[in-house]
Amino acid sequence: MTAKEKQTEFIKTYLKPTLKNLGYQTSGQTWWKDKGDFFILINLQNFSWNSKVSVDFCFNIGVALKATMKDTDKKKPTVHDLTVYLRESSYLPGSRQEYKFRNKTGYVLTEQVDTNDFITELKSDFGNHILPTLDKLNSLQNCVDKFGDITFWGDNLKRVIAENKLLAQ
Repeated sequence: MTAKEKQTEFIKTYLKPTLKNLGYQTSGQTWWKDKGDFFILINLQNFSWNSKVSVDFCFNIGVALKATMKDTDKKKPTVHDLTVYLRESSYLPGSRQEYKFRNKTGYVLTEQVDTNDFITELKSDFGNHILPTLDKLNSLQNCVDKFGDITFWGDNLKRVIAENKLLAQ
């Protein structure tokens, strides 16, 4: 199995069904969940240097405020709509920042990797850290509480909320 086929297997057997069961919609390699005033968005980003034998990728994960979306119907956010735009590492503890399938760039998958071992590790990242964190974001105030102190993105979130008068002062 090529590295790309292994990535596709992970998406098909774990990521897509898990996110669907949690109420996420999908288009291509982007998943989103409607939370009222905002969407939670997860986007899988592949890197240009990928080949059949090695695939590097990351997840762009964040919050897209409906008030600032390009889609005026506000039904399908894209990664370009994100007000808070963080990589998966922002949701992982220090012990999960780098291991045999992760480096500073994101995830690394090769032809030699055992697919089940890889899926187990990503299930841990998503099931124990990323998805539980995202599940707690049920209001704009939850978003401010979670992201407000993060350099640049927290300030951006608070500024956009204030400019659009989305929270009572």
